[in-house]
Amino acid sequence: MQDSHTILATFEYSTEAQVVKAKLESEDIRTVLMDEKTIDSDPLISQAIGGVKLLVHNNDLEKAVTIYNEIRNYTKDENGNNIHCPTCNSTKILVADIQRKNIFFMLFPFFESRKFICNDCKTIFK
Repeated sequence: MQDSHTILATFEYSTEAQVVKAKLESEDIRTVLMDEKTIDSDPLISQAIGGVKLLVHNNDLEKAVTIYNEIRNYTKDENGNNIHCPTCNSTKILVADIQRKNIFFMLFPFFESRKFICNDCKTIFK
């Protein structure tokens, strides 16, 4: 199964994954959830095992990515307004993965400033 499916997204809780899975299946996209039952039995281990993984059949991947990008939640500022990408002006902004390259931020991660990434052009900015 791993060879015929690709991970589309990971979720902290299975309920989030179920909503996206239902939308994709309504569009005739073949999906599978991985680690759903494990996290449902003990939600505290979600980060340890990488969350609930939503897998999509490789033949449906392109269509699934398009649909997922249309329905996913994008980051807003503290006033609830859309954040715009400085490069392409897109509002499809996500919180970027933390890149702890400095030993200080490895020891004290709460001091690291939050960065954003544009889902369209992949620009990382503050």
